[in-house]
Amino acid sequence: MLGEFATRCLLMVFGYAYPAFHCFKTVEKNHINIEELQFWCRYWIIMALVTILERITDLLISWSPMYNELKLAFILYLWHPKTKGTAHVYETFLHPFVAQHENKIKTKLTEWRDKAWDLAIFYCHYCAILGQAALVELLRFLASHSEKFNESSSKV
Repeated sequence: MLGEFATRCLLMVFGYAYPAFHCFKTVEKNHINIEELQFWCRYWIIMALVTILERITDLLISWSPMYNELKLAFILYLWHPKTKGTAHVYETFLHPFVAQHENKIKTKLTEWRDKAWDLAIFYCHYCAILGQAALVELLRFLASHSEKFNESSSKV
């Protein structure tokens, strides 16, 4: 067992930094290889899902032995040229699932986006009200202290 800190660092390097660099190199080539670009697009789609699922699995099973090490092994499996895990996961699991449920997924994401927008507007409005109340309170405080300052200076 590597330890949680070391494993987290390796996950960041091998799950994000190294693939991001290779993706950058792919995009910046004079002649872009479509298959290579597709590979990295698929990788990032899978990593987005892994990141989302990770929040749930971290809560439920992070206590199990070798949990972080297995995540690291899975991420290495995804991009390593000899395993071609991204193609396998995408073609075997992800693409068939999304193709079958695409309309439901689109509907749910639209609903969640709209709810998030409504929530953001609500909190912006609420923060504006709190900010306005705080500003009024500050002005009252300053006004009361300026009257005291004027009274004490006029007595001198």
